[in-house]
Amino acid sequence: MADNGNNETIGSKLRDLRLKNGLTQEELADRAELSKGFISQLENDLTSPSIATLIDILTLLGSNLSNFFSDFDSSQLVFTEDDYFEKRSDNGSVTWIVPTAQKNAMEPIIIQLEPGAATDADIPHEGEEFGYVLQGRVQLTVGERTATAAAGETFYFSSDKRHFIRNIGKSTCRVLWVSCPPTF
Repeated sequence: MADNGNNETIGSKLRDLRLKNGLTQEELADRAELSKGFISQLENDLTSPSIATLIDILTLLGSNLSNFFSDFDSSQLVFTEDDYFEKRSDNGSVTWIVPTAQKNAMEPIIIQLEPGAATDADIPHEGEEFGYVLQGRVQLTVGERTATAAAGETFYFSSDKRHFIRNIGKSTCRVLWVSCPPTF
């Protein structure tokens, strides 16, 4: 699995919380009846506290286990092909390139269509949509309007009208499509 870029550790979080409370390592150690060296080792991830000791330290710093651990941002930053989810049909495929996007504000997918194929018409809904044609040429239909977009071109529209794309080229087309909020 790819490194998600999250370098936050228990030690660094404890240090940040101690500093936020305006305490030195020595002051925290005195209040927790621990040594300054132990606090230093905790903050540098050279040792791990017992649960009881961690609870005591967090209480002194105005926090608790639940709040302390819920603050960790463990969301994945980088997604690879191993993470993708693909749905194939005779007309092409849809690839969810951020498989957890359903819980986010936007959802990016890659649509691949064979010549003459079209996406299902999406009924009007709240939101906005963006597309970038990676390969080929498509016809975009939004309500009664149609437009074409070729490789290297983009489209953007409000999702409040029926909409879909059709591959009008002679080869497979690929489109990066982003829906906000997620609808795919």
